[in-house]
Amino acid sequence: MYHLSSSVVLGWSLGSNDAANVFGTAVASRMIRYRTAIILAALFIMIGAMVQGFGGIRTLGGLTEQTSRSATIVALMAGITVMLMTALKLPVSTSQAVVGAILGVGLAVAPQQVQWSRLVKVVTCWVGTPIGSAIIAAVLYPLLGRLLDRMRINFVSRSILLKSVLLISGCYGAYALGANSAGNVVGMFHGTGVLEGFANAEALLALIGGASIAMGVLTYSRNVMFTVGSRLVQLGAFSAWIAVLSMAVTVHVYAFIGVPVSTSQAMVGAVLGIGLVKGSRTINRKTLVRIVLGWLATPAIAGAASYAVASLSSRL
Repeated sequence: MYHLSSSVVLGWSLGSNDAANVFGTAVASRMIRYRTAIILAALFIMIGAMVQGFGGIRTLGGLTEQTSRSATIVALMAGITVMLMTALKLPVSTSQAVVGAILGVGLAVAPQQVQWSRLVKVVTCWVGTPIGSAIIAAVLYPLLGRLLDRMRINFVSRSILLKSVLLISGCYGAYALGANSAGNVVGMFHGTGVLEGFANAEALLALIGGASIAMGVLTYSRNVMFTVGSRLVQLGAFSAWIAVLSMAVTVHVYAFIGVPVSTSQAMVGAVLGIGLVKGSRTINRKTLVRIVLGWLATPAIAGAASYAVASLSSRL
């Protein structure tokens, strides 16, 4: 059971980094208070993990055979990598950190057991995540914009409506985050026997994953909260709603498929989709380059660190 403490560290890191993807744009647009956002995010993350988090847990658990020792290395190295990126205020992909760490351990300990076909499936979904989210946002932005204009409501009523849909979309996004990311946090322990003797080990894994993500949201999510919402593209309340809704739909689709993907990539894709509709000049290219470099560095750092630690551990 103590091996799961490394997953708690990883989940905390994920929550502190990915809460920005759920409510960052709403908070940055000053439609929702930060305290309200993190409480709602934590609650619905827990619900999503417990209701629909099992698919991702099984997928990551099947990438390569794990022991409790190797799974601990995976969770710890991925968690440290995400913590490093969070300190740099970069919204990165926890799923990439986890898969990179799993691959690193697999290559160090038993390269013949790496399930390359499943890895290809996961990587393909990574590529599709920001593209799909950008397309959804680019379609929804003009469509819902015209619908809102036809309602012909005054400024006060419009503000109340937008605040309401931001709250609803944020809660939906938090649910999708929990459903999709519980696998990132505890999937490497699936099938290791670390919870042998418990009546429903999968449910307990989902609970641990959801609770640790929620704790990260509640304690250390402020730093990354404004990077996507206010530095990549300047978003108003309506744009913030479209971005969160597009991210949530994208991530929820992959939760049904059972592949943990990055809410960060989905959110950045959505923000870019809006930016392209509004005009590419609104996109902060410097911030975009930093974010993309963070995406590329995350699996490489996690994989290299896990490979090194696993290789050293096998000799002791």
